[in-house]
Amino acid sequence: MFADYHMHTYFSDDSDYPMEDCIKRAIELGIEEICFTEHTDFGTKDESGNCDAKAYHKMVQRCQREYQQKLRIKFGMEFGMQTETIDEFQQLFDKYPFDFIILSCHQVDNQFFYTQQFQKGRTQQEYNERYYEEILKVVQQYDDFSVLGHLDMIKRYDKQGEYPVAGVRDIIAEILKLTIAKGKGIELNTSCYRYGLPDLTPSHDILELYRDLGGEILTVGSDSHTRVHVGVKIKESQEELARLGFKHMYTFDEMKPVGHMLAEWK
Repeated sequence: MFADYHMHTYFSDDSDYPMEDCIKRAIELGIEEICFTEHTDFGTKDESGNCDAKAYHKMVQRCQREYQQKLRIKFGMEFGMQTETIDEFQQLFDKYPFDFIILSCHQVDNQFFYTQQFQKGRTQQEYNERYYEEILKVVQQYDDFSVLGHLDMIKRYDKQGEYPVAGVRDIIAEILKLTIAKGKGIELNTSCYRYGLPDLTPSHDILELYRDLGGEILTVGSDSHTRVHVGVKIKESQEELARLGFKHMYTFDEMKPVGHMLAEWK
């Protein structure tokens, strides 16, 4: 199954890529199924910065009808959630018939990572621990998601270098155990390649921990924001998951996971 399950278009504030151009590119690449996952980040963005969910849903429906013979298109969203914004996200989720929700952490205490606002005044240990603590609190309180997005994304913006997983292994294990217990999964986000990171996102250590804890549900997504990102390293990432011992990758339909066998790689 060649599927890209993390895609952004001009309905996200950090992309100007037309949805139909994205669809046409996916068809060119031979992708069988895609899921659009536009950004919403309550707390740090006003209405103009968040996805216009009504217009987005309408556009996805139109494209589903128009391209149904060439590509399966699913309706998703990326929730950039904090504990104080859970109620707003619940209201949004209840309003639309989502197929798939990525639960991500893009900011803590309304402070973004990419601006270094969150890291300022904290040691590397402190901001890494606080990041994972926030994710754990959200997962403890919120159920309507499909996978955890780019779980160790904080490393992308860590100017001190990559913090060792061993330093936060216990809290990551708590997050993963709870995620598994809720019947949810995690994503392998292939943006690690274009950011030039030394490991996958999440890292091999986290993927192996997830596997060892009994985790099975995994999606793979490019986190695309433009043409050159679509489908990048999806197949190679699926191969790596198989090498790590995972048996399936997943797509979603009406918030229900659908497993697809991974080829056996040695």
